[in-house]
Amino acid sequence: MEINDDELSYSIDFINKLKSSYKQSIIGQEDLLITLLISLFTENHLLIEGVPGLAKTRAVNTIAQSTSLKFKRVQFTPDLLPSDLVGNLVFNPKDAKYFVKTGPVFTNILLADEINRAPAKVQSALLESMQEKQVTIGENSYQLPVPFVVLATQNPIEQEGTFNLPEAQVDRFLLKTLITYPSNQEEIEVLNLLEKGSSINVRPIATPEDILKIRDIVKKVTFAPKLKEYVVSLVDCTRHPDKYGLKDLQNIISYGVSPRAGIAFLQAGKAYALLQGKKHVEPEDIKKLSYDVLRHRILLSFEAEADQIKVESVIEKIINTVKVP
Repeated sequence: MEINDDELSYSIDFINKLKSSYKQSIIGQEDLLITLLISLFTENHLLIEGVPGLAKTRAVNTIAQSTSLKFKRVQFTPDLLPSDLVGNLVFNPKDAKYFVKTGPVFTNILLADEINRAPAKVQSALLESMQEKQVTIGENSYQLPVPFVVLATQNPIEQEGTFNLPEAQVDRFLLKTLITYPSNQEEIEVLNLLEKGSSINVRPIATPEDILKIRDIVKKVTFAPKLKEYVVSLVDCTRHPDKYGLKDLQNIISYGVSPRAGIAFLQAGKAYALLQGKKHVEPEDIKKLSYDVLRHRILLSFEAEADQIKVESVIEKIINTVKVP
């Protein structure tokens, strides 16, 4: 079933309203907005990397307020416990029984702030919720609200007091986006905004039902069979670069991407196309998304790290080599 004109018109109007609401509070960060909306419209998780002070938390909070979704923020620290996220069983001495005290993961949008400042034991507590959309407390499993997305921020790994995220968890993030410092003009606009008043109340313009409706429209975006072949070739090139004439990447890539990368291209590609007001995905959409889809899934070798080779340069070679069918 394809998108009809009414659905496309509704989607464009809805997306423009969300963008307008976002820009009331956030200056610049257009790429971050796009990835936030892709995450929300596909009900998938997003990893945001950037140094402190780039409005990562504010951006997530703004989107949550705009959509009337339940929003909770957890500050990840080295002493955080798994039960601080998912909840635990608490003993009630009055009736000598245990009851379930749910954690902050029971929400629509969970902001995992500075997620790589907590050790792997805490990260693993998120695995079930991110994949199965449920958590297990004691002997019982509990479904999470719909929609449920984890929007995680992390500091560059070079910063002191950070931990590498487990590969199994990183792979569960649909996209990983990098945000950089604003331009001089954007920074002037930030100062002007703060001078007017830093606390801006974002008016809700949507309901969770609206988000679910957009999610269903996204699924109808056309993804041509030839484009699927192209995506599979991109994924395969990370595993067998020699097949595509990239023998120099053999010693640079330790592990290629998992099948989740192909699924991410499919889901993110459809959402990105709709954000551009299109009914179908084009090769340029896939190329644009390649960095955010692949950068956290390609594992570089020690040799590559010693030579200070960046994963973005590897992705660029792959994009420039693999031909569109």
